[in-house]
Amino acid sequence: MFRRAVLATAIASLAAVPLAQPAAAAAPAVQITRLYYDSPGVDRRSNSSLNAEYVTILNTTRRAITLQGWTIRDKTGYAYAFGPDVVLGAGKRLTLRTGQGDDGTSTVYWNRRQYVWNNDKDTAYLRRADGKLIDSCSYNSTRYDYTNCP
Repeated sequence: MFRRAVLATAIASLAAVPLAQPAAAAAPAVQITRLYYDSPGVDRRSNSSLNAEYVTILNTTRRAITLQGWTIRDKTGYAYAFGPDVVLGAGKRLTLRTGQGDDGTSTVYWNRRQYVWNNDKDTAYLRRADGKLIDSCSYNSTRYDYTNCP
């Protein structure tokens, strides 16, 4: 009888011990939140049409991050490298537009005269200056003009 009581107590105590859960992948400190890949209207390479194609990234931390040397690339290999003066504030968003314009604190320009993002499918890759992949965003549809990531 004593053995049964000890065994029952042991089983009950094991049932109360939570099982270890697999660790969830931490969200990246900087992440791609939106990719607008098919600007409205006919693709005539006007600057306004090129600038309607863009990628937005978000700093999810409570500290500013200097993006010098970080890159955004597409699957083809078109790459934009952030300059030394680009600082992404804590909790702030930054939009990279394909066309030409004057860089500011919330928008920078690729200064291209051709589109980057394919209208049917592509992937945006965000890499640190050391080449480490931080985030990516893919789409495979002509049904929408943009994709929200993650």
